[in-house]
Amino acid sequence: MKTKDIMLSAIQPTSYPHLGNYLGAVKNWVKLQDQYRSYCFIVDLHAITVPQTPENLSLNTLNAAAFNLAAGLNPKEVTLFIQSHVKEHAELAWILNCFTYFGELGRMTQFKDKSSKSGENIGAGLFTYPILMASDILLYDTKIVPVGEDQRQHVELTRNIATRFNHRFEKEIFIIPEPRIQGSGARIMDLQDPTSKMSKSAQNDKGVVFMNDSAKEMEKKIKGAVTDSGSEIVYTPDKPGIKNLIDIQVAITQKSIQEIVDHYQGKMYGHLKVDTAKLVMEEAMPIQEKAGQLLKDKDTLIDILHDGAERARNHARETLDRVYSTIGFVPGKGR
Repeated sequence: MKTKDIMLSAIQPTSYPHLGNYLGAVKNWVKLQDQYRSYCFIVDLHAITVPQTPENLSLNTLNAAAFNLAAGLNPKEVTLFIQSHVKEHAELAWILNCFTYFGELGRMTQFKDKSSKSGENIGAGLFTYPILMASDILLYDTKIVPVGEDQRQHVELTRNIATRFNHRFEKEIFIIPEPRIQGSGARIMDLQDPTSKMSKSAQNDKGVVFMNDSAKEMEKKIKGAVTDSGSEIVYTPDKPGIKNLIDIQVAITQKSIQEIVDHYQGKMYGHLKVDTAKLVMEEAMPIQEKAGQLLKDKDTLIDILHDGAERARNHARETLDRVYSTIGFVPGKGR
């Protein structure tokens, strides 16, 4: 019997997950969880590349875990854990630092974008976090990494690092991962600025639908979405506001773009907004309710995360031992 390929996915605990996180990532992970051996984790180590308060980091980490479970991840099938609970992530990251070139990191588009907004006091972690991401991926012999187009560059860097390491020691120590780029829904845009991706760090939260917003708040934000000149509902780059609302409907209903466009022939933008708001509320409210129930029983939630961390650690330790042996480190006691 063929062993399932390993898929790895992650979510940042920098605030409560939003509609873009759900439609662009988590909904797809749920759909794929039976097809692959899946590792899903909350990347709290990545989160501290920008300032966090201890209270918010802890709260958002548990919120993210509850949200993933409420959205449909099955902890019996998916290894769900918190990144900092598996110390091998940080250990392997240091090793990979030594196999990554400075120029490669300097070319990372996200670093250029974020550093341009950070002034002179830029933490080194913001520069090197793609190496930690490579460690995340390579620790678990990952074959499939579902990402949006904006993360493709980081997976390509991971592939380069893994190939370089394998060639250096003339052994296949690391599996070379493959990015799985998502289609519609992978890049949900800001409702107030549909040329920018929906983001937790948006200056105006009216453009971001958080999955713990009330139904009334969701409806208000979607009905207040920026639309485009003209009145025809078509899916074209010069109508980014309309295109975004159609993408949201595609991701929720799994209908084709053409089916949705055809449905709105002769209708106004208002019809599209009202229907999109209804679909989002119908999708989000049951998840919100279940996540709330999980957070009321934090002991059980934490037990699930500890169990996932133990399973992840067993796999990660095997990988790290293989790496250490290959490099030539003298085995330590208990390792």
